[in-house]
Amino acid sequence: MSDTTPELQRITLYIISDSVGETGFNLAQAVMSQFPKIKPIYCRFPFINTEEKLNHVLEQAKADKQPIVIHTLATKGLSSMVANFCEQNGLVHYDYISPLLNEVSKRTGLVQTYEAGAVHHLNARYFDRISAMEFAVLYDDGKDPNGFLKADVVLLGVSRTSKTPLSLFLANRNIKVANLPLVPQAHIPDELWKVDPKKIIGLTNDPGILNNIRRERMIAYGLNPDTTYSDMTRIKEELDYANDLYQKLGCMVINVANRSIEETATIIIEALDLQDYE
Repeated sequence: MSDTTPELQRITLYIISDSVGETGFNLAQAVMSQFPKIKPIYCRFPFINTEEKLNHVLEQAKADKQPIVIHTLATKGLSSMVANFCEQNGLVHYDYISPLLNEVSKRTGLVQTYEAGAVHHLNARYFDRISAMEFAVLYDDGKDPNGFLKADVVLLGVSRTSKTPLSLFLANRNIKVANLPLVPQAHIPDELWKVDPKKIIGLTNDPGILNNIRRERMIAYGLNPDTTYSDMTRIKEELDYANDLYQKLGCMVINVANRSIEETATIIIEALDLQDYE
């Protein structure tokens, strides 16, 4: 008997903020939780506090498949920039903060401060988290190998082993994380060998699950799912290469198959005794 279970519909949501972006993300999750038959794809863009950064994100949204744009921008001029761009390019957008700001200003005659993330003002732990988030973005995907020597945790893994979302989740716990994608025959930065192996976490996955994730990723982009990227032989070669490297480094290895980001993060926090960072 064939499986007639319908494929879940997908909706892409761009969540843009000039701070961490938790407000917009939490509201988006609250809305999407009401639609269990839809698979939301959350694209988060924190710390978008200049017109140049914002324009880059908006052009990306324009090129994407009609995402819903959600923004919580307090920096002066940025919310109107989103509105104008989206209206000119036929994009749906929701401003979660300006209408209420304008109403309060209208009733009181006072002008807002235009301070991004002002709700967290003077909260030392908040600024630690901001620093960790900026660190995660700066040293994502091995952009700068010097980050390995400054990080509390270094994540390694082949493509689609949750390195970036895990980095951001840990950063939200005030933990500075750098990560490096592993590709066979690619050069391993010298800085990695100077890191204490206890700080390094090797991420792996089951070949079948990784194959499904990569195929779905290609489908989400409207591309052919049957490519070298999702080829089982290639996937096994990548995982073998990664596991050989982990053995040479002597680092901890975590199989993320069927594990949530939260579960994997908890394992890392407990294994590295990072509870005091939270």
